[in-house]
Amino acid sequence: MKLKKVLIALAVLAVLACAGASAEGRLNVVAVNFPCFDFARQVLGDLGDAALLVHPGVEVHSYEPSPADIIAIGEADLFVYIGGEGDTWVDNILAGFGASEGPATLRMMDAVTPLEEEEHNHDHDHGHGEAGPEYDEHIWTSPKNAAAMVDALAAALQAADPKNADAYGENAAAYRAQIEAVDGEIEAIVAGAARRELVFADRFPFLYFVRAYGLDYLAAFPSCTADTEPTPQTIMGLIDRVRQDGVPAVYTIELSSQAVARTVAEETGAEILTLHSMQTVTQGEFDAGESYVSLMRRNVEALREGLN
Repeated sequence: MKLKKVLIALAVLAVLACAGASAEGRLNVVAVNFPCFDFARQVLGDLGDAALLVHPGVEVHSYEPSPADIIAIGEADLFVYIGGEGDTWVDNILAGFGASEGPATLRMMDAVTPLEEEEHNHDHDHGHGEAGPEYDEHIWTSPKNAAAMVDALAAALQAADPKNADAYGENAAAYRAQIEAVDGEIEAIVAGAARRELVFADRFPFLYFVRAYGLDYLAAFPSCTADTEPTPQTIMGLIDRVRQDGVPAVYTIELSSQAVARTVAEETGAEILTLHSMQTVTQGEFDAGESYVSLMRRNVEALREGLN
């Protein structure tokens, strides 16, 4: 741990020594996770470059920045991050740059109304105690929030590069329209659905999604970061609910082992479907040019199948 702190300090010093080295006239945006990266590249268009800090396939909740990552942050014109529990490392790094030496920053939690994490028919204890509420950080899973995040990013880029403000505004409006189209599709599916309940036999990063569309849910884990396995009572509760309500499908998230889902499916005959949370993407998805909108359209079809 001491060695890592030394390496981080050296990385910050290296950035400060090379301040101002970025190419003029072309913005360099570094984003922590895939949604922020995708929004950045869509709004930038051909006026700048976006870089994804947490590489495809990497588990975001266990990510720790390397010295190279810190150098990339320091050399950015704009650093975009969520600002939730998974980004607690950000404050220390930004403090190391100092108020005037680091990059401009955009904390996406400030662009939306955050929701407190909640326990929903679980055996788990969040252990909030005296620490106060914890806010769910998966804000982008609601397309309504995603649209607001795109607007916030456009404003940050316009401030950083006023001469291209109109272009950033036009790019943001075009991508926002695509996101709003997906939002409309989801609203139509929910309005005509035979049921309004989603059963997640997996971790649960979709609080903003279900709240946005008035859906009910039951999940094997209380959140996306739970580090314990669900109890037999929790799994039996999922099985009983699927049987009782005639639920046709249970959901998992991307890169899941699907262990719990397979158990529930074997006991009930329910289908296993995937809702992509976009916390990370596979290397194949990244290389294929998948976007927030293309992945959310997959979710539209999975939702259509599971609610009918």
